[in-house]
Amino acid sequence: MPTIETILSPALFPHRVTTKGHTTVAIDILRATTSVCAAFSSGAAKIVPLTTLEELSAYRAQGYTLAAERGGKKVGDAECGNSPTEYLTMDLRGRRLAYSTTNGTVAILAAASAGRTYVGSFSNISALADRLCSDAHDVVLLCSGWVKSASLEDTLFCGALAERLLSGGTFQMVDDATSMAFRLWLQAKSDPYDYCKEATHVQRLQRLDYDRDIRFAFQCDTCPVVPQVVEESGRVCLKL
Repeated sequence: MPTIETILSPALFPHRVTTKGHTTVAIDILRATTSVCAAFSSGAAKIVPLTTLEELSAYRAQGYTLAAERGGKKVGDAECGNSPTEYLTMDLRGRRLAYSTTNGTVAILAAASAGRTYVGSFSNISALADRLCSDAHDVVLLCSGWVKSASLEDTLFCGALAERLLSGGTFQMVDDATSMAFRLWLQAKSDPYDYCKEATHVQRLQRLDYDRDIRFAFQCDTCPVVPQVVEESGRVCLKL
């Protein structure tokens, strides 16, 4: 029976128990993986996740749209920041994005190092759960958290996704982190936005006037796409 393991921070990813033949789901609810799903829903052709801001300039010369955020704020001359509601107002058909965020792209790149990787958010939770059930591989849920520490919103998503995978009777939990996430989700599922109102990153984004993004990030199935990590010319990128 396939297993579900939850990793609460990229700092813990090298110590995961599940290491062979598994699928990793990279998660950053506020806001990178939610934004990635929104960008693809708006027509983006490819997203290249980057660790550092210094890498962005080389992509501008290749015709990429630059999307970058640090500490919740859009960076300098980037055309886009990290707002899913902004992406949904844009026409991104056929455009390629070079994308760097504080936490989310770090988690995506860490997950990519282990093989098959999808991007997960409440925005695509049903489509993602269906894909994982169809694949029937062991699953590792990798939270981006906040600067190497855990975050409540990512943990809740792991619980929500675990609930869907467990409901089919074909997956099993193998660690306390998944059990904890699942139990938290059962408490929060009636109103996850309200449950997370004291979460540090929620408060950080509210101070920056991003409450609309926060509310959107807790809505299910708004962007039913399943972005996947692929490799092109030696570079990790995301495609549908």
